[in-house]
Amino acid sequence: MAGAPTPNSPTASIPAVSSLVQQLQQTRDLAAAVLDSVSFSLLSEADAMAVLGTVEDLGRRVDAARVASAADIAVRSRSILGHESLAHKNGASSGTDLITRLTRISFREANRRVRLSDNVLPRMAGTSVLPPFYPAVADALAAGDLGVDAAENIVTALDRVAARVAPDDLGMAERTLVAHATGAVTEETLGLPGEGFAFPADLVRGMAGQWQAHLDPDGTAPTEPVAQARSTVGFGLFRDGLYPLRGGVTPELRGIMNGIFDTYLSAHAAPAFPTEEEQARMDAGELIPGAEAAALSDDRNGGEKRADILRGVLEAATRDAGTPSMGGAAPTVMIHVNQSDLVADRGVGWIDGVEAPISLTSVTQAICAGGFQQIVCGPNDEVLTLSTERRFFNRSQRRAIAARDGGCIIPGCTVPAAWCEVHHVIPWSRDGRTAIENGVLLCWYHHHSIDTSGWEIRMARGKPEVRAPLCFDPGRRWRAAGNNRAGSGLRSRQARPAPD
Repeated sequence: MAGAPTPNSPTASIPAVSSLVQQLQQTRDLAAAVLDSVSFSLLSEADAMAVLGTVEDLGRRVDAARVASAADIAVRSRSILGHESLAHKNGASSGTDLITRLTRISFREANRRVRLSDNVLPRMAGTSVLPPFYPAVADALAAGDLGVDAAENIVTALDRVAARVAPDDLGMAERTLVAHATGAVTEETLGLPGEGFAFPADLVRGMAGQWQAHLDPDGTAPTEPVAQARSTVGFGLFRDGLYPLRGGVTPELRGIMNGIFDTYLSAHAAPAFPTEEEQARMDAGELIPGAEAAALSDDRNGGEKRADILRGVLEAATRDAGTPSMGGAAPTVMIHVNQSDLVADRGVGWIDGVEAPISLTSVTQAICAGGFQQIVCGPNDEVLTLSTERRFFNRSQRRAIAARDGGCIIPGCTVPAAWCEVHHVIPWSRDGRTAIENGVLLCWYHHHSIDTSGWEIRMARGKPEVRAPLCFDPGRRWRAAGNNRAGSGLRSRQARPAPD
């Protein structure tokens, strides 16, 4: 019959392809119907865990097909094909663009699948078909035993050293990592700790990093100083009231940061018993057991506490005499605010070089701790006068206050003196004097929240006293604050009259 396709013609496979698509659609509809019938909250504990594992098994098989399918579209859309490119025929700029249009996934996810496919799918070399770069990963991925995230972790780590490692060693590392990720027992894992246990993708990434270091312990020598990883930090665009931090740190810097963070985050993690002096104060009613720990029951999560610790470290660096100066002065944050807004307690402030505003609370806190200069402008915003700098708490005053207080005076707070700000007990806005007897050390968090947290501060005989919020101390008694290690709390306590 004229026009009928021959067995070798391109259209001969159309019925088979249509049948394949129909089978996939039927499978999809069947899976959707089964999943729709599941009431997850009504499952028993055993069934809930079994369902989770089964759904994940199904997802891994689908993910493997997603990688292979995306790779096929990318190959058909190569720019070298010109007008015959599948992307060009469908009005897309590239294979990735076409994939995102067909699947509605992100560009990042499309590129991720294509990059992975380059390492786990057979390769064409002329008319020959070569095996994948990572055959063990490819087999486990196709079988649904290995997830895309674990496969990506293995391939990414090994790819960094593949050019400098013997093929047999690279293959052994690959097979070992795949066995750890799937729970298979192989010649490489026989007798090793965790034999036959399937590790999560995050742990596989760590194992892959260890193999990377084992296979190539010298890194990229002799060009290591140029190619080795370097810490980097930058800022993203302002959004939702925050500037996102972007970058990464080397293991050494991560260790330094962890040491600082862990020291102050875990200061109260270990159980502690009262000293003889503390027991005497409790017996005299001067110390409430647990008040120090309760003082730390703020609403900050771990990340927010780490940010405040980092703030303290950086602010301490600006006050250090060894910090390089800029323009003849120590690093200084310049905040601009309209005086009428300051008097009316409304509006916002602005920092040089930062387009986002800061709250008036932060402005008044900065003035309290750092001082200000008054600028008088004319009707055309021209500067008419500039006052001399009214600096609060000079270096000598700060040293004296630090020696007296020892750190943040709020009970239970472990922030050291070097990280603290000096707070006016009688506010500067109410003509509070900038004097040692009117200044106390507060960490940034307690300084920022002192007007709303319920804590109260007063000076008595030249030393600070604090009164806790009602929820911590129903008696609302004033109690001595500060931590002068050279002082004799016992002797001063004996000199006081006995409590009523």
